[in-house]
Amino acid sequence: MKNNKILVLVVILVYVFLCGPLLIIGATAFNSGNIMSFPPKGFSFRWFAMVFQSETFMTTLGISFQVAVLATLIALIIGIPAAYALSRKNYRGKNIVQNIFISPIIVPGVVLGFAFFRFLIIKLQFGVFLSLLIGHVIIVIPYIIRVIGSSLDNLDFSIEEAAVSLGATKLRAFFLIVLPNITSGVIAAFMLAFINSFNNVPASLFLTGPGVSTLPISMMSYVEYNYDPAISALSVILMAMTVLIMFIIEKTLGLSHFTK
Repeated sequence: MKNNKILVLVVILVYVFLCGPLLIIGATAFNSGNIMSFPPKGFSFRWFAMVFQSETFMTTLGISFQVAVLATLIALIIGIPAAYALSRKNYRGKNIVQNIFISPIIVPGVVLGFAFFRFLIIKLQFGVFLSLLIGHVIIVIPYIIRVIGSSLDNLDFSIEEAAVSLGATKLRAFFLIVLPNITSGVIAAFMLAFINSFNNVPASLFLTGPGVSTLPISMMSYVEYNYDPAISALSVILMAMTVLIMFIIEKTLGLSHFTK
């Protein structure tokens, strides 16, 4: 009985540790004062209005969504066949290929960002947006391959072989048999890759430029020179958007059905 009480206490402390900062940020977002403080002084929505009136925040929010969605879709187009080949085929040098695909996770983000800057912008002289997009595609591909690869490892490929034996082509069997059976993995990979791309700071710091920046970089730059609750309000908006996206996915795609 005593051990159960200790376990409950530990769980409560963990929840406080995880949720406490979010609750503090949420409370400071409604502060009526000009300085971020907790507990908040007064109650006001003016910082939320300030966020929507800020051209910088709205522009970089649009760029972040655009880059994250495009990078994730391109990474899916590349990552799904790559994950299939790694799971389905055995060949010499397979471990080397796997390590190459996973390397963007192992290499520190700052080092990766500087490498992108030197190669994409300095050497190849790509535009800022294109360089940012390519960098994010490379960053999220490992997440796509790992998640979808795990789904493929749990798939019984005999059903694909049965479809081929009944006259379906390999490509048709993949789209009609394999892909529907790994839908949950594709959805999970998309969400994980999108979140990592949207929130990326180290690589984006090197790949942004005049007129092209992401929201995390703008938020970091804003905090350097301002200490008002605008960032708290923006954080609350982003948390609300995340909850809304999860709700829409649940209602339209039935995420709980796929993850059971």
